[in-house]
Amino acid sequence: MNAYILSLSDVHMGNVAEVGGKNASLGEMLRNLTAEGEVKVPGGFATTAHAYREFLAHEGLANRIKGLLDELDVDDVRRLAEVGARIRDWIKQTPFPPAFEQALEDAYLALEAECGGQISFAIRSSATAEDLPEASFAGQQETLLNVQGLEAVKAAVHEVFASLFNDRAIAYRVHQGFDHSQVALSAAVQKMVRSDIGASGVMFTLDTESGFREVVFITGSYGLGEMVVQGAVNPDEFYVHKPTLTAGRPAVLRRSVGAKAIKMVYAAEEGEKPVRIVDVPVEERVHFCLSDEQIEELARQAIAIERHYQRPMDIEWALDGVDGEIYIVQARPETVESHSGRVLERYALKARGEVLSEGRSIGARIGSGTAKVLTSLDQMDKVQRGDVLVTDMTDPDWEPIMKRAAAIVTNRGGRTCHAAIIAREMGVPAVVGCGDATGKIRDNTPVTVSCAEGDNGYIYAGELPFEIKRIELDSMPEVPLKLMMNVGNPKRAFSFAQIPNHGVGLARLEFVINNMVGIHPKALLDFDKLKPDLQKQISGRVAAYHYPREFFVKRVAEGISTIAAAFAPKPVILRMSDFKSNEYANLLGGSLYEPHEENPMIGFRGASRYISESFRPCFEMECEAIRYVRESMGLTNLQVMIPFVRTLNEAARVTELLAQNGLARGSNGLKVIMMCELPSNAVLAEEFLEYFDGFSIGSNDMTQLALGLDRDSALVAESFDERNPAVKKLLAMAISAARAKGKYIGICGQGPSDHPDLADWLMKQGIESISLNPDTVVDTWLHLAGKEV
Repeated sequence: MNAYILSLSDVHMGNVAEVGGKNASLGEMLRNLTAEGEVKVPGGFATTAHAYREFLAHEGLANRIKGLLDELDVDDVRRLAEVGARIRDWIKQTPFPPAFEQALEDAYLALEAECGGQISFAIRSSATAEDLPEASFAGQQETLLNVQGLEAVKAAVHEVFASLFNDRAIAYRVHQGFDHSQVALSAAVQKMVRSDIGASGVMFTLDTESGFREVVFITGSYGLGEMVVQGAVNPDEFYVHKPTLTAGRPAVLRRSVGAKAIKMVYAAEEGEKPVRIVDVPVEERVHFCLSDEQIEELARQAIAIERHYQRPMDIEWALDGVDGEIYIVQARPETVESHSGRVLERYALKARGEVLSEGRSIGARIGSGTAKVLTSLDQMDKVQRGDVLVTDMTDPDWEPIMKRAAAIVTNRGGRTCHAAIIAREMGVPAVVGCGDATGKIRDNTPVTVSCAEGDNGYIYAGELPFEIKRIELDSMPEVPLKLMMNVGNPKRAFSFAQIPNHGVGLARLEFVINNMVGIHPKALLDFDKLKPDLQKQISGRVAAYHYPREFFVKRVAEGISTIAAAFAPKPVILRMSDFKSNEYANLLGGSLYEPHEENPMIGFRGASRYISESFRPCFEMECEAIRYVRESMGLTNLQVMIPFVRTLNEAARVTELLAQNGLARGSNGLKVIMMCELPSNAVLAEEFLEYFDGFSIGSNDMTQLALGLDRDSALVAESFDERNPAVKKLLAMAISAARAKGKYIGICGQGPSDHPDLADWLMKQGIESISLNPDTVVDTWLHLAGKEV
């Protein structure tokens, strides 16, 4: 348009020097992705870097700023705050040069006319050095929302220009070696999306914690997006599997309901600030802010953006509550996982302590130090290098003290909030969205922050010992068998999939149920008959789903599909639920349905439970979830395994029941495996294999039943050894029978994880695969390859 203003539809990534990375990206998408309908981006215009520099030259402003910054030590956080505030005040009080002010007014009036009259606008910042692979300026500069009228737009542009000198922005440029004078700012004036009556959030085209590339990770909440970006709310979270979505199948892997306690909306009356924060009604908080159709539409737009830019992307989105459309309001390169190499670091606690608080884990690391509980930024001097920062939430002004912390803990925020972004960037663990951290963690006490246990992060009392293992992923040698993995917690599946593996030899469905359902399946089926107090407890957990039965099926499907997608196309062998009666009783409502058994280990479990009239409806729900993952989602790498099959009659009845529920052997490539874990299974191995496609040896139960001991009893624990000659003879019989019939034979028990010599023996016997606990895969792999561990 002119030297001061460019229409967003006229700019592209070649204009970064003129309008900054974010604004160039908006133009790039408008030019290349909106015509085909792949992405929707609100239109607008951007001020240029030339306009910004001419403004700074106006009335000697640039020289005054340089004089202050040249003398500044940014590690003196109090002085930094004073200098930053003074510079921002100067910028707001300095008038625009007349030519720039006229150009801004002309562009605004033209945009207003294009939009059909006076509406509201978003004024966004975009630094010219921004969004390069080695730099992340996310959240450093201002975004102003619901700005109405020319004078308000001019004031907002002043605010945006001033935000280039936020405390964090000043410190970041110094630490990254950017010359202050070489960084300019562009302000975008963009039509507002009415997400104040819709929803908004942030999404990434990979899993931000593990770097797993085959998913889109979406966070969202009600109202304007600043609440999610700032970390002021705990948002909903969703994972979408890219290959499944591209294939035109249902692709939402996982859904998590966030608290969503507050939202930002337009001001109710004139004279108020343009936006205000209100409470979300309790009945809305328990529901997802997006439908599955909207989640998948978001993911499609994310995939289109990633495909265009050929790199992982960090994207802000908004759902318009008026027209129901989803819009992209920012897109920038993802800047943390783009640094990751081929060395895998694994942190693990070597001891446990009292859990003081928990929330969302960020960073898959562990840190410890003295807790410093801060209620405001005025207390910044309390935090010394190596301390653990504990506060309600952070914003860009907290960055200088965040750099000192060994770990960060916040009451509020989700995995895309400010604290999470900065923690990833700095490589420190953070636990966000704890809710009660500032109340539960005492100031000046030693704590350990663990983000190495899945999606949930924990703050433990005391400084606990931990270890770090580093794995060179490019240097794993060949081994003469398949090394698979035992996985129970879906929330760790993406991370575990980064470890060298040949698939999952044991996915434990009871772990999925415990982690993602937590309610006895019969209590869900009998919901209408339960006492009111139990109904109330269950209702709070299932409210986001249409009815209790759907909650069970969908949550189980989410857990299963997450594991299957993480390891696809490698096989994932899912063992159907193997809770014992005492374990089922521990689920919510379980005591109403479970018998008391003297020894549940050899009681009502496995195949005998599935075929019983009392439990069959529960088993059928498990089958429905598996069928959905295999048939609807198309994740046919998922295989089924039946545990604790005592007799040939049970084998016949349970495989027939599977077939009745759409899981017949061979159907769409389905393999049905049997846990070979009873002496009867080995003795009659040939006969059992008539009903199954192979065996997976359960060495734990095989050992206790062969030696006649209770593996949970400390009194006989010394006698428990999978290497006992009697046990090995039974294992050899099973391996021999399976090989003779040309059927799958693996082992998924604890033995090979604990005893490398047993793994050696199994390899010599000709076993096809060994499935190990994730923390032992690399060591066992190297051992079997004859390498030093």
